[in-house]
This record gives sequence, C-alpha cells and structure tokens, in this order.
Amino acid sequence: MRFEVLPIIAEAYRSHPLHGPSRIWCETNCAADLWIEALHALGAEPLAALAFTFSTDFDGDQWRMFKHPAEDLRRLFGIEVAELNVWRPLVHHVAEQVGMGRLVTVDVDAWHLPDTAGLTYRCAHQKTTVMVQMIDVEARRLGYFHNSGYFELEGEDFDALFAENRSSVLAPYVESIRLDRFDPADAAVRAVALELFGEHLERRPPTNPVARMGRRLRLDLPWLQASGLEMFHRYAFGTLRQCGANAELAAAFLSWLRALEPRGAWSPRALEIAAQRFNAIAAGMKSLELSVARTVSRGKACDLDTAFGQLTRCWDEAYGLLERKPCHAG
Repeated sequence: MRFEVLPIIAEAYRSHPLHGPSRIWCETNCAADLWIEALHALGAEPLAALAFTFSTDFDGDQWRMFKHPAEDLRRLFGIEVAELNVWRPLVHHVAEQVGMGRLVTVDVDAWHLPDTAGLTYRCAHQKTTVMVQMIDVEARRLGYFHNSGYFELEGEDFDALFAENRSSVLAPYVESIRLDRFDPADAAVRAVALELFGEHLERRPPTNPVARMGRRLRLDLPWLQASGLEMFHRYAFGTLRQCGANAELAAAFLSWLRALEPRGAWSPRALEIAAQRFNAIAAGMKSLELSVARTVSRGKACDLDTAFGQLTRCWDEAYGLLERKPCHAG
C-alpha cells in the first residue's frame, strides 16, 4: 500500500527560490535544506522560519551546523517535531508514521540516494538526512526531501536503505513530524517571525565569529596544505561554506522582513543595508573557498588578512544596524 502526506510528482516538483540558480549558495546543509523544501511543499513560507540564522556561531573548529529549531517550527506553524524510538525494522516505523499523515526525517547513507549521482551515489559513504513523505513498501518506492529538492528512489536502493537497520548496526536517528496543528495561513506567522528574530538576535555570538574563524584558518592552513585538497573540501564545508550559506539565508530573511514593512519594526533602510552586508559575507566566503583551495593545491598565495578584515567589518556593521531599537511609528 502506498502512503503519502502530499500528492507530489517528483518529476514536476519545483524547488523554492532559496535553492534557485541565482543563489550564491544553492545548498546549505541537509538539515536546513530539507526543511526549506518541506515547508515550501506544505504551502508555508520558508523565509519566515530563518530567524535562527542570527544566533549561529563559530564553535572553535567549525561553524555550527545550523538547522531549524523545533521550537521555532512549533511557534510559527504548529509543527511538532519529536524523536522516534526505533525498536522494530525501520521500514515499519516509516510506513506507519507516513500512513498517519506524518513526515519522517531519517539519517541515512547518501550512497543509496540517486539524487546525489556524481557525488556520493554508489561511490562514497556519507551520512545525510532525508525527510520521507511517501512510501510504498510493496512497490519498494520512497519519496523524500533532500538537499534542494524532492526525489524518489526504488528497488535496490530502497532495500539497501532499510536493510541498514540490522541487529549489528545501531538504529539511525529518526524524527516524527506531526502536522495536526499545522496552519500555513495563520495570520500570526509574521508577528511570530518578528518575535523570533528579536530572540535570536539576543542570543547572537558575544564576539565576532567571522574574526575567530579567520584566526583559526590561519593556524590550520599549514596542515591543510600538507593534507591535500580532499581534506580541505571537508574542512571548508564545515567552516567557509556553512558561514557563507548561513549569511545568505540571514540576508534573505531580512529582505523578506523589509518587504512586510511591519508596524514598529526595524527601519526598512537598516534591514536593507544589513542584508547587503550579509550577502557580502556570503559572496566573500565563496571567494575565500576558491582562493584557499588554490593555496592548498598549488601553493598560490592567499591574503587572508585582507579578506577576513573586510568580512569581519561586514558582520560588525550588520549587527550594529540590527542592535538599534526598533522604530515605532506614530
């Protein structure tokens, strides 16, 4: 029997503009990307759920792997996210949950995901997260959100994905997503997004994380050069790419908020300039990734001081604008 939450045709699915070709970072990370697409497919506005980008930080050896907080999703849309206890074959849990109208996130091996063809599909083992919204056990088909879109797999990939839940292998991390109280058209969404924005701003890093990441990269560069390009790409994903992608999502949220022109909010001009600064960080991190890659692969000099100096100032200027008290219209 086939169970599905939404009647999606994979071949006809169109991703949200946050994953469009004009973006600096077309993909961010598996956790954030799948929620952008799931909210989009459910009829909600993914931009409203990006306030969390303002409280992310550099954690010493990597940029925090940002993701939508479950509490934000509950307050914005009435979505309930909870860990699922996997005590029987995973396929049974997934089928039952989807059959009850719930989405299910599952940590899987990208080796079995056809949408990663050319990267990891049947050529490299890599943990990633998918969100299942359709399953047909008899036909061995699975429909899932992953990275920047919606996809289906079948046959051997279906068997392999669920065969991993063996007694000799630890059960994967799984979440059940209840939509009983979900309301994408709730008039309070904009007000809640503004509240969350203020709360995440209060939890912003106490010191400039871009500056701290720059200092760490300077220290790490010698061993990165000795380790080679493959190691650098893994390093860059957890540092430069996450910082840049997070900044671009922050800019998108500010632009969305500015377009609303809510009464009593930050001035439209402050939001516009702050968005420009975050976009500059996103573009700068992209350039840095390429520059440092050339340094690692060919020994070409890279001026980290100038690059991080500019990006550090962008961060300070953006938060300086956002720290100002909201403008209250008469």
